[in-house]
Amino acid sequence: MTVRIHFLPDDVMVDAQVGEPLLDVADRAGVSIPTGCLMGSCHACTVELEDGDVIRACISAVPPGREEVTINLFSDPTW
Repeated sequence: MTVRIHFLPDDVMVDAQVGEPLLDVADRAGVSIPTGCLMGSCHACTVELEDGDVIRACISAVPPGREEVTINLFSDPTW
């Protein structure tokens, strides 16, 4: 199943497959998400979904059951 991923604030949209790693989707779309440990513990890759949930992109994948997912990128000045 294909899900449309909408990256903010750059307003970039890309289609992705359910279960595809979010970092791979972002890379394919030309969107940079900072990373650190790649295990979710350093929180460098923290992003916010449209419903307010905060996730770590390095350990997250495209979720099932949705036609579109909006991901708000915000930068942490320490990274």
